[in-house]
Amino acid sequence: MVTDPVHELPPLTVLYDGACPLCRREIGVYRGLQPNTPVCFADVSDPASELPSGTTREQLLARFHVRGSDGQLLSGAQAFLALWAALPGWRWLALVGQLPGAAWAMERLYRFFLRWRPALQRWASRLDQPDAPRCGLS
Repeated sequence: MVTDPVHELPPLTVLYDGACPLCRREIGVYRGLQPNTPVCFADVSDPASELPSGTTREQLLARFHVRGSDGQLLSGAQAFLALWAALPGWRWLALVGQLPGAAWAMERLYRFFLRWRPALQRWASRLDQPDAPRCGLS
């Protein structure tokens, strides 16, 4: 059987909110690493980006998602664990997530973070804005 490489899914696709200053910073860290398998990054905040079938942009922007080469969409802590397993320096976190109850606890912590995300985004967006010009009167 011959496969069409153009239509094959990469081993892992990270679906992230490029309009979120926190997400951009985090993805910037991940992009700087050399994964053991190819990882693609898709900004789902871009209206021109193609979305996985059966999903909406709002759904994908509300939580962190990754899609495996099998097309399976993972969300929240499970998505982070899948990504971390592919990244050098982060694999230990993926291993911790395999301990009994760890993924459950990570998901609860992630849900707690999501409650604070809007406030944290506002704070991070202020860091992205250049300081207003200062005028001296000397």
